[in-house]
Amino acid sequence: MKTPALFPLVARAARRTGLTAWQTGRLFRQLAARALDAVQDVLRAEVEKGNLKLVADFLSNKAVPAARVLLLERMSVRLLARLGLRGALASNVVGWVLPFVLEKLVVVALKSGLLDKLKANPTVGEALGRLDELRLAAWHVLVPDPGSGAELVAGEAPAPLPGPTGGGPA
Repeated sequence: MKTPALFPLVARAARRTGLTAWQTGRLFRQLAARALDAVQDVLRAEVEKGNLKLVADFLSNKAVPAARVLLLERMSVRLLARLGLRGALASNVVGWVLPFVLEKLVVVALKSGLLDKLKANPTVGEALGRLDELRLAAWHVLVPDPGSGAELVAGEAPAPLPGPTGGGPA
């Protein structure tokens, strides 16, 4: 499979417009969120139609090729509509972001066990709840810590607050 030459284009466009790395990261997060929403919309619609087995098979990569192609086309169309771009740029963007987001979604579904829970729950309401959990888990994999870069350190006591009530110097 040929990799699209969009990444150098985005980097050049970012340099020309004066965007810094964190700003292009913000744009990628927006693009990934729209792609994840498009995927989620299609999967939710299929579950609401009663095609829970098709969704589970799609996420476990066991779906019939014709069904897989149909779902991918629907996801692509939804993403194109959400992006608001036209022409070759839109198809290039969809061509590299949709497989990336789907790959992360499938990896999360397999690792977290949500796929097994999705197969085990036959009701539509529970399946939609599991899909929401899957979307949230995939979002945390795509964008682990947007913005702050803060990390939670386990086993460490919190530092005293500065000021007269926190125990620090006044």
